[in-house]
Amino acid sequence: MSLGSLLPPLGETIHCPCCDRAIPALVLTDAYLCPRHGLFEVGSKENEVIHLDSGRRWQPWQGRCYLQHQPIDIPRDALFAALAHLHHQGFHATEITLAQRYRTLVTPHLKSGSDWFRQIYYGKLRLYGLPVTFQPDTLPDSQWQVISFELTKVSGSPKTYNYLMCTRTDENWRERWQK
Repeated sequence: MSLGSLLPPLGETIHCPCCDRAIPALVLTDAYLCPRHGLFEVGSKENEVIHLDSGRRWQPWQGRCYLQHQPIDIPRDALFAALAHLHHQGFHATEITLAQRYRTLVTPHLKSGSDWFRQIYYGKLRLYGLPVTFQPDTLPDSQWQVISFELTKVSGSPKTYNYLMCTRTDENWRERWQK
C-alpha cells in the first residue's frame, strides 16, 4: 500500500484558499487542515475545495484559488474587499467585469443614473459607481467559469469614493437594519 493511496486526491499539501499558506492533508480522509482557518474538504467538482465551517467553495485557476459564490449570493463582500485592497496598494478601480452567470442577480442592483442626462452621458450601467460589463463564459475551460469578477485598475487615488458604498439600496433596508 502506497502513501499516495492514503492521501486526498489533491496530494500531500495544498495552499489554504484564505491565507495562501501550505496546509497538510489528513491521511485516510479527503480533507486538509489549516491551523488558522480550519478544515477544508475536496469537493465533487475537479479540484474544488470546500471550507467545512462556512460552506464556501474555491476552484483553482492558473495557480490561484477563486471563491465560487452560490447562485443566490452576489459577490458583494469579495468585491468590497478587492476594492479596499486596491486602495491600500495605491490603485483605484475604473471598471468591473462580472461573469455572465451573475447577470440576472446583479441587474436589479445596477444603476444607470438618476436623471435622463446621466443615462445618456454615461451610457453604461454602474455598480458601486463603476461601469459594469459582463463576460460570457461560452468556452468550457474559460476563466469566467471560475473567476467571479475582475477589476480594471489604474494607479492613484480615486477622485471620488463612490464605489466604497452601495449606490442603490432597496426600500426595506431600514427594517432589516433595526432587527
